[in-house]
This record gives sequence, structure tokens and C-alpha cells, in this order.
Amino acid sequence: MHSQENNYAFIDSQNLNLGIQKLGWRLDYRKFRIYLAEKYGVKKAYIFIGFVALNQSLYDHLQEAGFILKFKPTIPDADGKIKGNIDADLVLRAALELHEYDKAVIVSSDGDFYSLVQHLYENNKLKVVLSPDEENCSNLLKQTAKEKIWFMNELRGKLEYKRKSTA
Repeated sequence: MHSQENNYAFIDSQNLNLGIQKLGWRLDYRKFRIYLAEKYGVKKAYIFIGFVALNQSLYDHLQEAGFILKFKPTIPDADGKIKGNIDADLVLRAALELHEYDKAVIVSSDGDFYSLVQHLYENNKLKVVLSPDEENCSNLLKQTAKEKIWFMNELRGKLEYKRKSTA
């Protein structure tokens, strides 16, 4: 259905991961990459993620699943929690590549992306905003994306990671 489209996904990894965790399940990234391609015609899927050397196996897994990783250096915040704020990097990549894709899929619930979403929407370049969790999605993002926002709450059956049985 969407095979002729050349859409790109721009994914806020931390927001996606925490949003799905709040719903009580784990995302299968291979299934998610296939879903993005089949449902939204996504040819390139960028994941914006803070770099932590100990997470190399996760990065390998994401790349094997078909994602393009864009790393941000991380620093500890005042409480010692690792922070890798990727917002500006995601917005910049979406803007720099604007003429290379037909439409953008933004994966986040973060209201910080409302200006990007508004620009894409007004220029007919927004395919959809996929929010990991409807309850924790910014109202600003909901208002800006209008009818082009969908929530991942209902996708558990399709996209949940299930550990393979060893029996």
C-alpha cells in the first residue's frame, strides 16, 4: 500500500522507551521497524539516542533491525542520571533532509517537537506523529498534529517483545 512512498521516521528513543514501559510492556524493535515500513511507507528510520558504551549490544540490535542510529553524547544530570537530550538533533535532521523524503513520521510524546510538527503539518510533509502513550502525550503536540496523531497504546498485540521459549 505504501511501497511507493519515501517516508522517513524520526524517533525520540528515550521518549519511546519510557512511554512503552509506562504502558507495562516492551517494544520489539524488529516488529516496529517492519510496522513503520508497511503501515507508513518508511524507508529510513532514524533513532536519536544518547551514547553509553555499555549499551553497545542494544545499538547493534537496533541497527540489525534496520534503524539508523544518531548518537548524542551523554552527561550525568544533577542527580547523577545519564542525560542525552536529542531534541535539537532530531529537529535538525528532519529539517536538513526535508527535501529527501515525502513525509515524516515523528515518534515522540514530547511537546518540544511542536514547532517541527507544526512546520511539517503546514507544508504537507507530516505523515503522522506516533505517540508512545496517549495519557502522557503533550497536549501541545496533540493540538499541533491534529488528526495526524496516533497512539501506540493499542499496538501491544502487534509490537510487544515476547521472549522466545527455550522449551
